[in-house]
Amino acid sequence: MTDAGGPVADHDDPAADDGVPDLWRGLDLPGLADVHVHFLPPRLLDRIWSYFDAAGPLVGTEWPIRYKWTEDERVAHLRAMGVRAFSALAYAHKPGMAADLNRWTLDFARRTPECLPSATFFPEPGVLDYVRDAIDAGARLFKVHLQVGGFAPTDPALDPVWGLLTEAGVPAVVHAGHAPVGTAHTGPEPFAELLARHPALPAIVAHLGAPDYLPFLALAERYDRVALDTTMAFTSFFERFVPFPAAERPRLRDLGLAGKVLLGSDFPNLPYPYAEQLAGLVRLDLGADWLRAVCWHNAAALFDLPSA
Repeated sequence: MTDAGGPVADHDDPAADDGVPDLWRGLDLPGLADVHVHFLPPRLLDRIWSYFDAAGPLVGTEWPIRYKWTEDERVAHLRAMGVRAFSALAYAHKPGMAADLNRWTLDFARRTPECLPSATFFPEPGVLDYVRDAIDAGARLFKVHLQVGGFAPTDPALDPVWGLLTEAGVPAVVHAGHAPVGTAHTGPEPFAELLARHPALPAIVAHLGAPDYLPFLALAERYDRVALDTTMAFTSFFERFVPFPAAERPRLRDLGLAGKVLLGSDFPNLPYPYAEQLAGLVRLDLGADWLRAVCWHNAAALFDLPSA
């Protein structure tokens, strides 16, 4: 395929992880920036992996995790693929755990230079204080999982938190969509209500908002600081359940070129090679400039990443 940014050859569709560097080198990028990567305390991560292994109610399908490796092995693999910036998204599913998770993830970022300092929160007493503490400690990205957390984004306890993130300009990756299993608080309507209250909120909608792609595309078009991440979208695993409508690819291209689509993967919790995420983006045939924007430039602008 070609565009104003030059050709993207067939071999740039990586079939395996060791081919990932060929993609970003072929695009003349310094590497990849992935805003949807999970690093968590080992005991919690083990419990999450067990939940996926059991195809728990919020998973809803067989999900054999490919990268059940040690923390050091997972960091080394990201580095080997050229992922030069990545998050450490943790998420609280009950009261009393978010502040401890933030201490762990922020410490992980201090000892992992490529990691964007990441944090989370839950609607509970004291939430504003520990979110402010996390920002003061350097947090540059938050994760909110409405499906797993089981709370509404408009919970009154969170109203001052969203206001603080807006004022500080710190984005939150929000799992707002119904996929893989919807709950009372997922879907475009609760998130749209949140944005109506906080129209300047910097937010990144995980998984492109799947399966409700169209209303989440519309929200990203309407609100200046709302973006989308590509996590799991366009992979063969995800497309069998919630295929992205081909007719909407021009809108996706426009949003990506406008800085509003960012690479996300869900590493390490993947039932397929990391390379499949990138191969799916290449197969969209939206052009080299779009791939450059999504794989690096949009996150680089948002997080002021070094260019070399």
